[in-house]
Amino acid sequence: QVQLVESGGGLVQAGGSLSLSCAASGFAFKSYFMGWFRQGPGKERDLVATITSFDVTNYEDAVKGRFTIARDNAKNTVYLQMTDMKPADTAVYYCYANSPSGLDYWGKGTLVVVSS
Repeated sequence: QVQLVESGGGLVQAGGSLSLSCAASGFAFKSYFMGWFRQGPGKERDLVATITSFDVTNYEDAVKGRFTIARDNAKNTVYLQMTDMKPADTAVYYCYANSPSGLDYWGKGTLVVVSS
């Protein structure tokens, strides 16, 4: 079955960096649209960044220039490199996969806390 397992969350000081990974299994990773979403305290789950099967990327305005999404099809893994982090980046970060037929899959999330 489809599995998305996030790792790399934790506590970081404002201005610092953190890298998240999402290990995927159970599907043809290279053909899937992948992304990262986040849900801050008391907020809805929002898009952070996405990457297509052709490596075209898209970012939420608040993270442009600070976050980088990438994928390694050989390792079935998608990454989110976060730099110059801000307290507003505090959230649970979720890995997302969308199949060519339009099915959505989610990981269980990893918590990122940015201290001021």
